[in-house]
Amino acid sequence: MKQKLLIMALVAGAALASPAAAVDCFADYKAKKDNPLKLHYGVVQLYNGCSKASAKSEVAGRIARDGWTLLNVLSVFDASKLAGKDANAGQFYLRY
Repeated sequence: MKQKLLIMALVAGAALASPAAAVDCFADYKAKKDNPLKLHYGVVQLYNGCSKASAKSEVAGRIARDGWTLLNVLSVFDASKLAGKDANAGQFYLRY
């Protein structure tokens, strides 16, 4: 009985650890609006995967609500690479 409880606790712990790792994932991107042309650089926290491919669909969906079109996901990174990106992204730092 104790062994079953231990196994269930380990499985539950592993399941809870996975989402926490995904929370520590970010992407920087470039986007545009037309008429008149506006461009911006932004940084977002990702929740649906930590790859460029998953970031493209996630970021595009979020910024489209405000009329932005995704041009490119530049990189995907963890929190250790956030330093200094807030100055470049300005109002688009973790906005979406």
